[in-house]
Amino acid sequence: MALSGQDYLRRILTARVYDVARETPLDAAPKLSRRLGSKVLLKREDTQPVFSFKLRGAFNKMVHLTEEERARGVICASAGNHAQGVALAAKRLGCRAVIVMPVTAPAMKVEAVRNLGGEVVLVGDSFSDAAAHAEKMAQDEGLTFVHPFDDPYVIAGQGTIAMEILRQYQPSDGTRPDAVFVQIGGGGLAAGVSVYLKSLYPDMKVIGVETSDSDCMKRSIEAGHPVTLDDVGLFSDGTAVKRPGDETFRLCRENLDDIVLVESDEICAAIKDVFEDTRSIVEPSGALSLAGLKAWVRRTGAKNKTLVAITSGANMNFDRLRFVSERAESGEEREALFSVTIPEERGAFRRFCETVGNRSVTEFNYRISDDKTANIFVGIQTANSHDADELVKNFEKSQLPTINLTHDELAKQHLRHMIGGKSPLATDERLYRFEFPERPGALLKFLSAMSPQWNISLFHYRNNGADFGRVLVGIQVPGEDDTAFEAFLKTMGYRWWEETANPAYKLFLG
Repeated sequence: MALSGQDYLRRILTARVYDVARETPLDAAPKLSRRLGSKVLLKREDTQPVFSFKLRGAFNKMVHLTEEERARGVICASAGNHAQGVALAAKRLGCRAVIVMPVTAPAMKVEAVRNLGGEVVLVGDSFSDAAAHAEKMAQDEGLTFVHPFDDPYVIAGQGTIAMEILRQYQPSDGTRPDAVFVQIGGGGLAAGVSVYLKSLYPDMKVIGVETSDSDCMKRSIEAGHPVTLDDVGLFSDGTAVKRPGDETFRLCRENLDDIVLVESDEICAAIKDVFEDTRSIVEPSGALSLAGLKAWVRRTGAKNKTLVAITSGANMNFDRLRFVSERAESGEEREALFSVTIPEERGAFRRFCETVGNRSVTEFNYRISDDKTANIFVGIQTANSHDADELVKNFEKSQLPTINLTHDELAKQHLRHMIGGKSPLATDERLYRFEFPERPGALLKFLSAMSPQWNISLFHYRNNGADFGRVLVGIQVPGEDDTAFEAFLKTMGYRWWEETANPAYKLFLG
């Protein structure tokens, strides 16, 4: 029998979390508040002892296990944050903890689990891969499985965050937050927060946030049943879940008002926002709710509201900051990228510069390509997306054909580093982007999977500090090999996108 909202309310109010967790601050974000025209508050779960909210649910579950269940030892699957919570709880309760983590888990999280006494097993490229292995180990070795989200005690532990928000926000006028934004992976946090808030204040908005490439909860709610994704994006590793839990799905469907989807660039911008207001750096999943808050404000035009975002974790690999910094400006719409075609004639370059005006140029790439026209790759500082549209209009008025590349992944990941011209030798060339988990030997493994049957005419790879690698490959494939090549792509085992028809490729490389 499913637990009711009142059942969960009682479980949240009586949850055992403060043996290991602390009541985290509800901090104002004044700089962001001024920009958005609403009061923005950050629930700082990144300040927990393990730098994540996950220890709440893990400890509440484990403290309710029987002595016999704890004596057998516990096992869990996690991308890192739940893992640390289980390891800390096991250390406090004096039991063995086996932690199965995907190979793609940030090294910082793996080391943190080991430092807490957890026995780490690295398996698979996503949480779902690790979860399947953990469940098999639990059966084979008689270990007690501690689910990261799909468990009433875990959900209740995470729900204590909502209890704290209402206790901490008590202005003299008696108002409550207008909306609380919560990130979704498997849905444990969203389920716990939403069932508590909706049980007390049905009119308060609770809005879930997912990445556009890991949107299992949104798709599940639309379908009316839990949906399993074929693959998930790896940037926000803490929410890279292919399928929501059955119970978390039920609670989120009943209690969430909406689910907002955001891109990686928007998350990077939100990480920067948190840093500017708190001088703290959160991980991508930790900034996910704030990215959703900002997207919701843009979409609805909301003003003069009180909005709460949960900064759920801060287990960030330092090397990843390179990527975050590079993409934050784009995510905040403070930088736009363009391809501008100018005639190879006197005065053309001056005309281009006059059109740019006093704006700051953030990037500029140019190489002569023929005697009639030249293609310029340029980044320009902007105030908003409308600013970028206005620039395109101005270039076109000056008879300078322009393409807005701001949201073009090919341009942002590869072309900006490869501007250089075309080759008459690249006949029958097809262009593909591939994405694979970044770990030692990953690039070699990728190259080994490439068939020697077709010639590689272009290749670009850059390690940008993320937990996933991106490769751009040009492959010469004659028309009669279409069927064989399609079969080859299906057996590669990596996410891929064809970019042969991309206009930026045609301009600069094709």
